[in-house]
Amino acid sequence: MGEAAIKLEGKKKSTFMDKVKEMLPEGGNLNLCLTCGACSSGCPATGIEGMDPRKFLRMAALGLDEEITHTPWVWMCSMCQRCIYVCPMKIDIPRLVYFARQSWPREERPKGILGSCDMALKNESCSAMGASPDDFRFVVEDVLGEYQEAQPEFAEMEAPIDKEGAEFFLNQNSREPVTEPDEMVPLWKILHKAGVNWTYGSKGWGGENYCMFLADDEGWKHIVATSIKQARDLGCKVYLNTE
Repeated sequence: MGEAAIKLEGKKKSTFMDKVKEMLPEGGNLNLCLTCGACSSGCPATGIEGMDPRKFLRMAALGLDEEITHTPWVWMCSMCQRCIYVCPMKIDIPRLVYFARQSWPREERPKGILGSCDMALKNESCSAMGASPDDFRFVVEDVLGEYQEAQPEFAEMEAPIDKEGAEFFLNQNSREPVTEPDEMVPLWKILHKAGVNWTYGSKGWGGENYCMFLADDEGWKHIVATSIKQARDLGCKVYLNTE
C-alpha cells in the first residue's frame, strides 16, 4: 500500500519584504542573514513582546507579513542601530522595523509618540511640549538672568536667540525649558568657557523629532526643514544637535 508523499511548502511570498527591498539600497542586504544572533545579543529590546531582531528578520524573510506588521515590538525598537554595527553582513534591520511601523494606521500608533509628533507640528518651535517661540525666549532670558546675578563668574555668559552670524546653531530638548529649565545651563557654561559663538533659533529649536519615531516621513521632514532653514537664515555654519 503506497503512502502519500509529504509535500513541503516553500516560504510564503512576502509583499512587505518586496516593498522594503525596492526602497532600500541593494535591498537592505536582508537576504544575507547568517542567523548568527549577534544583532539580538546587543539589542536593548531583545525579549520584549517575545521578539528580537534576529527573529523579526527571519519572520520577514519567511513571508510572515501579518505577524511582523502587527507585533507591538516594532515600537520597542529605539533605532539605536547597534544591530547594524555588530552584524557581519551589515543588514539594515532598523529600516525594516521603520517600514513595519508605517504599515500601522496612523491613529493606531502609540499615543505618546503620536501626540508628541502632532504637537511639534503645531508650532514653529517644533517643540513636542508645545512651547511657543515667545515661551522659549521668556524662559531662556529669565534663567540666564538668574545665573548671571547669582554666579558673578558667569555675569558675561550669553544664551542668544536668533543671533545672526553665529558659528553654531544649537537646538534643545523641549522638555527642559518647560519642566527643568536649570538643565539648560551646564551647556551654556561650557560654551561660554570655550568662547563659542552660538545661538538658538526661535524657530526649530526643539531638538527631538518624535515624527521620526512615529514613521511619519512628512512630519519628520517638516521639523528638520524648519530647523535647518532657521539656521541658514541666521547664517550659522554648524548645526549642533544636542539630541
